[in-house]
Amino acid sequence: MSELVDRIRQSKVYDLAQPYFVGMPHYPTHPPFLFGLTKKHGDLVAEGGVSSAADSIALGSHVGTHIDALCHFSCGGKLFGGMEARAVQSDAGGVREHSVDLVEPILRRGVLLDMAAQMNMDALPTDFSITPDHLEKAAQEVEIQNGDVVLIRTGWARFWNDAARYITGGSGAVPCGPGPELDGAHWLSKHGIFAAGSDTVAFEKVPSGSMPVHVHLLVESGIHIIEALNLEELARDRVYEFVFVAAPLKIRGGTGSPIRPLALV
Repeated sequence: MSELVDRIRQSKVYDLAQPYFVGMPHYPTHPPFLFGLTKKHGDLVAEGGVSSAADSIALGSHVGTHIDALCHFSCGGKLFGGMEARAVQSDAGGVREHSVDLVEPILRRGVLLDMAAQMNMDALPTDFSITPDHLEKAAQEVEIQNGDVVLIRTGWARFWNDAARYITGGSGAVPCGPGPELDGAHWLSKHGIFAAGSDTVAFEKVPSGSMPVHVHLLVESGIHIIEALNLEELARDRVYEFVFVAAPLKIRGGTGSPIRPLALV
């Protein structure tokens, strides 16, 4: 045990999560992040002048840095494994199968595919499609293994404090942004990975009416999707291989959950 603790202490830790704040970016089909103090210092003062403050938050399970459970998407009424979605869902109980509370804490090998650096750009253009060729070239920096968590950097984390720019590219009300399309999703799934993530709000290239990448990864392949990561420090230090650590909240029946992922090097 002491050896393990020593190795952890010697590791550099990268925080891959984005901060939560009122007005932060969120996909339009999901509710915004709400926050406020429910009790301020001085509202109630105990003996010795002691007081405490408390707050309340409300947010969708797919807001901020988060992981998609496999039950997040269905196709033809079926979830991953061919399960009928209608048979396992309810308003109060959520989706009882493939839900986020069933996702074990994640402690896996992670790899970074830095698309922005590969293209010699600070951030990929709004309409940029990440092809299998792009992924193959980026993977020359690090071998992808079965069960890995593969993170794709587009450079869009730098827009996090500008919600309109981050969600739509500043072009209007429709979400737009770079990412892989279906052929890129097939490239990822053939490597047998556990999860794929990126620094964008939708992971796949949007707009996309049928969200084929989500369908292929979540419904057809059983691969989780992680969105709204901050990969800038990993890219700055050219860290392409690391230990990826994250744990979803145990939201019974939930289709997703906020996470605060870490990379240990």
